[in-house]
Amino acid sequence: MDWTWIWAESDAPIMVVLSAVALHALLILYTCLVGLRTFSKMSGFDFAITIAIGSVLASVTLWQKPTLWEGAVALGTLFGLQFVVGTLRKRVPGVTRLIDNAPLLLMDGFEVLGDNLRRANMTDADLRAKLREANVTQLAQKQAAVREPTGNVPRASSG
Repeated sequence: MDWTWIWAESDAPIMVVLSAVALHALLILYTCLVGLRTFSKMSGFDFAITIAIGSVLASVTLWQKPTLWEGAVALGTLFGLQFVVGTLRKRVPGVTRLIDNAPLLLMDGFEVLGDNLRRANMTDADLRAKLREANVTQLAQKQAAVREPTGNVPRASSG
């Protein structure tokens, strides 16, 4: 039996710790420079950047490739993109509409809006699952349900 998948080379755990500490410091630095918007998940783009940052952190921390330097550059690029897109949203009309999803009403009163569910690429079962996550067990408990720009369907307008 090959037990090498359990044990690492003697210096590997030290390198994981050093990488994690260095990346944590870079994450704090980049966040201070660009702002917390990067982790806000207010739009689909924000959510994608958050996932990408997590992926870079995991990859660089646990593997030798990509290197710490490559990870620092990748993180810097992702934060830079977030800064550029945020600036464009504020200064260029129409960019927000181009990049972000608009909120979409899925349920109005007791009525599930089938056309909007299809536009959101959701089924009635998906909507009901989201409502259960929000502790809504009966449609009568809900006055409205909205798919937010991030794709979330949070608790909204309970009756």
